[in-house]
Amino acid sequence: MQLVERTLGDWLEHWATVTPDREYIVYSDRDLRFTWKTFNKRVDEAALGFMAIGVKKGDHVGIWAQNVPEWLTYMYACAKIGAVFVTVNTNYKQHELEYLVENSDMHTLCITDGTWDSNYVQMVYEMLPELKDCQRGQLKSERFPRMRNVVYIGQEKYRGMYSTAELQLLGTHMNPADLEAVKKTVEPHDVMMMQYTSGTTGFPKGVMLSHFNLANNGFLTGEHMKFTDQDKLCICVPLFHCFGVTLATTNCLTHGCTQVMVERFDPLVVLASIHKERCTALYGVPTMFIAELNHPMFDLFDMSSLRTGIMAGALCPIELMKRVSEKMFMTITSVYGLTESSPGMTQTRLEDSFEVRTQTVGRPYEFTEVVVIDPETGEECPDNVPGEICCRGYLVMKGYYKNPQATAEVIDKNGFLHSGDIGIRDADGNYHITGRIKDMIIRGGENIYPREVEEFLYHLEGVKDVQVVGVASEKYGEEVGAFIILKDGASLDEQTVVDFSRGKIARHKIPKYIFFVEEFPMTGSGKIQKFKLREMSLTLLKAQGIVPA
Repeated sequence: MQLVERTLGDWLEHWATVTPDREYIVYSDRDLRFTWKTFNKRVDEAALGFMAIGVKKGDHVGIWAQNVPEWLTYMYACAKIGAVFVTVNTNYKQHELEYLVENSDMHTLCITDGTWDSNYVQMVYEMLPELKDCQRGQLKSERFPRMRNVVYIGQEKYRGMYSTAELQLLGTHMNPADLEAVKKTVEPHDVMMMQYTSGTTGFPKGVMLSHFNLANNGFLTGEHMKFTDQDKLCICVPLFHCFGVTLATTNCLTHGCTQVMVERFDPLVVLASIHKERCTALYGVPTMFIAELNHPMFDLFDMSSLRTGIMAGALCPIELMKRVSEKMFMTITSVYGLTESSPGMTQTRLEDSFEVRTQTVGRPYEFTEVVVIDPETGEECPDNVPGEICCRGYLVMKGYYKNPQATAEVIDKNGFLHSGDIGIRDADGNYHITGRIKDMIIRGGENIYPREVEEFLYHLEGVKDVQVVGVASEKYGEEVGAFIILKDGASLDEQTVVDFSRGKIARHKIPKYIFFVEEFPMTGSGKIQKFKLREMSLTLLKAQGIVPA
């Protein structure tokens, strides 16, 4: 096994040559299918279209869309011409969009209609009012002087925007030899993509990742699950997030397997797609697997084709992983990492024991150093002593765009990327994540790791999902607060939770405040925003006439 010096465009052309007629991308719900050969041709046409509207090597092209076919088409088109592909969170609103467009120095933005509560076209016009009075390709924005083009993904025509069909038509007037010439200038270590951090704290930052980062992380992820070109992976996680675009897409790209795409997460579409296409693998964050398992029509679908998959993106409850293994017939693996590490840093392997796969995040990826460092002293911690998880190797980002200070704060002088996550390495070399440094609850000098309390409360009958956060307290600094989502038909009250906990976990770990909610605040990539839960706790307590003390 070795790292491969190959661009994403080179990988795509490799499979278009080796297995041209094998299905690469499938949308089962609309029976839309692309072979490697037909998709590669589609990508070349898009690349020529981008060149026709002035996109050059090094320019930044944004994608603000769900998992539509154009998402990957435009990504590989940028990869072939050396443009940097900027992923935009589909949940962004006006302020967040404008921040990202300005911060990323975006040249071209590609958009769909939007989501149920966001009209992308309307928001782009608000951001770029000049579009309504200019011809396509002639944009001159006072606020965003680097922005030149907006491409609407669809057949509709909007003033100042290119449509998908127009982009393709413009490409037919370009010389294919020019595309071949620019391909030769693209290097594996060039920045290929900028993914913006979720922004759960502070302003999002543009993480610069190279072809080398992305392709090799995807390749090694697939190797850990023994992927081959016979596998079919159902992708229902958003492509704008590193889970979707690296662990899923570049995994398939480097192994030549089929991607069964779901445009917007819908548990019924996921189940039907697995059943119809005989998918062998499935990815998801915990909330997605919960929605699939609890769907009233779950038993109508055949899951027996599933072989493996990944549950990641958030701390994964042990009981949930057991249910997935039993009801979906999958040998589930876990990946731990962050956008800045491409993202996979550690992963459990298929051959690991059930206990290792459900209770740890596995061992480091090949060609990767992972250490646990004492945040106070900077010294490496012994086994089973908690500290900050850090890594070094091919997977570390090239830095935050235009932000050397923030880059220096997370990549130390020895080249180690600091995750901000607390964990331990056990005697067998497997890693356990216990929480984020800022998520750790300190109650009267006692350190409490939310993950430990969450795993305990999952054993209480009727609990569907639970998140534990620190609630401000004048007396102790912080108290333990638990937000609980109940299973359908279940009924619990605060006293039942306290009685269940008493005598089973230390007194200071028993939740002082318990809130029953319908859902958790989430980022667009499926991560639970614990800082918002902390804010909610104070609001809810004040509404009850309770002042935390």
